[in-house]
Amino acid sequence: MSTLSDVRIAILATDGFEQVELTKPKKALEDAGATVHIVSPDSGSIKGWDQDHWGESVEVDKTISEASAGDYQGLVLPGGQINPDKLRINDDALSFIKAFADAGKPVGAICHAPWLIIEAGLAEDRHMTSFKSIRTDLKNAGAKVRDEEVVVCPHGNFTLITSRNPDDLPAFNNALIEAFSTADAAA
Repeated sequence: MSTLSDVRIAILATDGFEQVELTKPKKALEDAGATVHIVSPDSGSIKGWDQDHWGESVEVDKTISEASAGDYQGLVLPGGQINPDKLRINDDALSFIKAFADAGKPVGAICHAPWLIIEAGLAEDRHMTSFKSIRTDLKNAGAKVRDEEVVVCPHGNFTLITSRNPDDLPAFNNALIEAFSTADAAA
């Protein structure tokens, strides 16, 4: 099993993140030894969405203005409909995502979070998957869409890991750990 000791990972989210798409990757990464910070536009706490109702809140470790891609070896973008829709109109959030890509650091996006990859201008020519309802958006952005539980695309200057929905979390989490292990070894 890969170990992520001395690896720092950011999870970028705001109110309306799909509960398990933040909590399960966070736990899997921490169990593998990583330090994981919740990064959000605002300080305090953010509230999750749990399938069809509001879920639990999680504490924000750093605001986007306090964080830098240089502080982390990778980035995770949880989905849900609300969370990425709010973040894709936030210039600071998009700049934060682009900074990871520019630095060649792995980025994981699940469910509706590939909207953020599109908005950041990072989808073209990438093999990707997503929640079914946004696959046309991916195609229109120039992505090569696949219907698989996880797609790892090391094309270009950074590795992109995408998954479709909460059912794919075991495969997504394993791919994240592998990508972040490789990124750490290369650093």
